[in-house]
Amino acid sequence: MQALAAVKPHDPARLRRALTGLVIEIFRLNGNLLAAGDALVGDLGLSSARWQVLGTIALSPVPLPVAHIARNMGLTRQAVQRSVDELRADGLVGLVANPHHRRAMLVVMTDEGKAAYRAALARQEGWADTLAVGLSPDGIEAAGDLLRELQRRLRAAAASAETAPQSALEGA
Repeated sequence: MQALAAVKPHDPARLRRALTGLVIEIFRLNGNLLAAGDALVGDLGLSSARWQVLGTIALSPVPLPVAHIARNMGLTRQAVQRSVDELRADGLVGLVANPHHRRAMLVVMTDEGKAAYRAALARQEGWADTLAVGLSPDGIEAAGDLLRELQRRLRAAAASAETAPQSALEGA
């Protein structure tokens, strides 16, 4: 661990460049991950988007409506609705009555959806093992921590902007 005295004060321009570079790499990585995911599970009747929706459903302790799935994924309701509609047409998910809301049906995986999700996970494990060769678990965990902190800050900034009075935004 570095001594506190050894830590240099940050240079705002360097910090800004570093963050911008990181964001650009995340955009590139996202595109590459989506393409890799599509290739990995395409023959299972899935795409990366559909696989993500199935994963969100699988990892939830209770069935959720589309709007909650979208919120958990950080996506629009419309994008998730499209995926759910496709998954439903292929028999991978179904809709059940929601006791808390008459119109917002709950999305549940069918047996076929559960089988497709299990097959996708099995493939993902081997893919992840290959991708991770030579990488440090500490480095991966630190990168995850950094990304979660950036997400937290983005959500806080968005929430702050939503609650800011309109007059404060007009002068910007």
